Amino acid sequence: MSGDPEALGSITEVEAPAPQSSGQPNLSIGPGGKIYLSWIETSDDRQASLKFAMKTEQGWSESRTVAQSYNMFRNWADVPSLFELSDGVLAAHWQVSSSDADEGYSVNVAISKDEGKTWSAPLTPHRDGGKGEHGFVSLAPAPANNGVSVVWLDPRKLKDEAGDVALMQTNVSLDGTLGEESEIDPRVCECCQPTVIPISGGMLAVYRDRSADEIRDIVISRFDGSKWSEPKTVFDDKWQVYACPIQGPAISVLGSNVAVAWYTGANDKEKVQVALSKDGGITFGAPTTVDDGNPIGRVDIAALESGGAVVTWIEHTDKGGEVRARQVGSAGQKHEAHTVTKISVGNASGYPRIERNGKEFVFAWTDTEGGRIRTAVGKP
Repeated sequence: MSGDPEALGSITEVEAPAPQSSGQPNLSIGPGGKIYLSWIETSDDRQASLKFAMKTEQGWSESRTVAQSYNMFRNWADVPSLFELSDGVLAAHWQVSSSDADEGYSVNVAISKDEGKTWSAPLTPHRDGGKGEHGFVSLAPAPANNGVSVVWLDPRKLKDEAGDVALMQTNVSLDGTLGEESEIDPRVCECCQPTVIPISGGMLAVYRDRSADEIRDIVISRFDGSKWSEPKTVFDDKWQVYACPIQGPAISVLGSNVAVAWYTGANDKEKVQVALSKDGGITFGAPTTVDDGNPIGRVDIAALESGGAVVTWIEHTDKGGEVRARQVGSAGQKHEAHTVTKISVGNASGYPRIERNGKEFVFAWTDTEGGRIRTAVGKP
């Protein structure tokens, strides 16, 4: 047990604003500490709507609609997001499928300047004009207050399923101007969610790499305001796997404290691991294994002022699955795990989420039995 203060104690469910036939939850926190929940809900006639709500002291606000269409792409692992850039200015992304299923799908990004009441016409950040599945997007404020930074997995170098998927980035300004496309990494795991976060002077991107001999470990790249650094492994698991595990890493930052969580199957041993950095992600300590021996993975993480973090994952049990949360101390020591909820172990349950504002942790997940999003709040 770490000597760090206990950050997570009781967990209480809070009624979510998402109705039945809702899924694909995501959480984000704005620069002022507001927590946003976004999701997709589907009408009886199969029209999909991307909606969001804001966490208040009383619960959740009324939902607002970002976009709706019959060709909105829906997937358990590749979900839309919403991010607050500044007070009242929001950015959101979702994907749309081509009318020809063989054409794949494309990314849409829109901006609101009035707290989500109205939205700009959507823009497509990738300009390759080709077929393929453009997705697994992460949004962050662009450096120098230049709108929103968009990171995505890009298939333009794939031909008949041969070739590489790259990690790409561009900026979308508040007036709708698209910046230049940058290639962060030319060869990455083809369907593991990357995440980009703002840091002082730039951004950090964390993602699952893919080497020539199919080592798929977690790496980090830093944008210093002008260029992306060469990728550097967070830890050398040396997990050689010949197909995408659909298990992206999670990252959280608080000041100079950075926490990264990920799933690995290296050496035929499934693990959920957490590594901590005290210097803004330049170096990381040895990882702490946080699961309880039978993890499914699907991780998320929230950094703490102490230098530790609270990590979530799905653990397989003899009665199904559980979303569990565990605090890791600043020196890597483990606190007792908390059960957030029981959950299906199938793909439809997706990726449970965690976000933190002050002493409050917010959890979101998909209840497949009830067919809807559920949320909870944890406090010391």
